[in-house]
Amino acid sequence: MVEAQSWTTRRASNPRLDPNNNNDDGGDRVLDIPGTPTAEDRLLQQYDSAPIPPTILTAAIVASWYLSNIGVLLLNKYLLSFYGYRYPIFLTMLHMLSCAAYSLFAIKWLEIVPFQQIQSRRQFFKILALSAIFCLSVVCGNTSLRYLPVSFNQAIGATTPFFTAIFAFVITCKTESPQVYFALVPVVLGIVLASNSEPLFHLFGFLMCVTSTAGRALKSVVQGLLLTSDSEKLHSMNLLLYMAPMAAMILLPFTLYVEGNVLAVTIEKGRGDGFIVFLLVANATVAYLVNLTNFLVTKHTSALTLQVLGNAKAAVAAVVSVLIFKNPVNVMGMTGFAITVMGVVLYSEARKRAKTTAH
Repeated sequence: MVEAQSWTTRRASNPRLDPNNNNDDGGDRVLDIPGTPTAEDRLLQQYDSAPIPPTILTAAIVASWYLSNIGVLLLNKYLLSFYGYRYPIFLTMLHMLSCAAYSLFAIKWLEIVPFQQIQSRRQFFKILALSAIFCLSVVCGNTSLRYLPVSFNQAIGATTPFFTAIFAFVITCKTESPQVYFALVPVVLGIVLASNSEPLFHLFGFLMCVTSTAGRALKSVVQGLLLTSDSEKLHSMNLLLYMAPMAAMILLPFTLYVEGNVLAVTIEKGRGDGFIVFLLVANATVAYLVNLTNFLVTKHTSALTLQVLGNAKAAVAAVVSVLIFKNPVNVMGMTGFAITVMGVVLYSEARKRAKTTAH
């Protein structure tokens, strides 16, 4: 028969709990219970156990971000200018439908971020307003690629901080330090030089690109103004999930009115040339990857790193487009682009110093 053990007996049988056990301290042994690991500790443990080293993983994500951003520009340019697919509104609508479908799959099935629901009718209309601005920016940007080379398109796009400062002052009465405004001077000066010396300058394309850049800046200001409360804030991937189908619905009547029976034309083109189907599917997929890799770069680095990478991306995209499409460039145009990019860098540094001084 096995003797029943009391708690005292069991405790005495464990040398770690025995008060008479002589240890190095000469007293009772104190159990060292490890604390609950923090989120950063768990993330580091995941990195340590991951098959891919974190440095290589981050480098791969940054490279994917560059490839997707530059890839969608080059594909848009090729489709709209060289391939003869002259339907920028319908192309943008395909981008939105692709982003809606891929976002739903990534959030609902892959669960890359927690799913968030729209909480009120007011929040719905705020997102709808952002979708309208988003449509304006993307359609004008794609339209400009029909008439302007990618290099000049990127030079104009680099002036986004200038329009952001203007809209922030006009809409929210927010003022920056004199150093921040002074840093915007080379941003504007550079694009003036580049515009005056651009061999393939087209006025309508230029106005479309400026409108696209202004729309992108307006969206960032309005988004910060509308979705401010904690109950209305949405993760960027969830915001894309709701904005993309709204944008597609906004674009539908415009593409039917401006571009006619574009769906039938696209289907007819696809029957005669299967390559157009591949181009459209690839273009729409890469358009979503731009948003996905943008989120991943921010997650694995920081918003500041993303800003620095964005400044370099414009220059890289310009160089790649010149190498592929062989559009003519001159010294004055390259100088103007370089001055604009340097102005954006100075603007970023001035804002960072202003925030540090304020805190």
